[in-house]
Amino acid sequence: MNIVLDTNVLLVSLPQSSKYHPIFQALLNKEFDLYLSNEILNECEEQISIRLGFDRTDLKLRELLNLSNVYCIEPFYNWKLIINDPDDDKFCDCAVACNANYLVTNDKHYNILTQIPFPPITTIKAQEFLELIISKS
Repeated sequence: MNIVLDTNVLLVSLPQSSKYHPIFQALLNKEFDLYLSNEILNECEEQISIRLGFDRTDLKLRELLNLSNVYCIEPFYNWKLIINDPDDDKFCDCAVACNANYLVTNDKHYNILTQIPFPPITTIKAQEFLELIISKS
């Protein structure tokens, strides 16, 4: 399963006390392939460092990037699909480039994708993805 995680989903899956931690655990257990772009990685680094500090951020990112099921790709086309928040386009571009099964997000800006037939991007909420992972275990 090819997955793109919105930064907000990745962040809530990191703490062991979070109900979404099984998402991060499933990643560590190689239950799905995670795709990132440099833009996504930069945003993750920025947001994790705000919450954990620079030292722990470096460790988390190294842990993430050293997983054999995490791929850093560079989309070659910018689709410009998210009109209300163009900063979110990087996740759509990555999802198209890796042929993602799901773009996992809780962000309402992605709702517009249900009205756009091409390129096809299937979004799923973090709770739905969590339930999907649990059901496959």
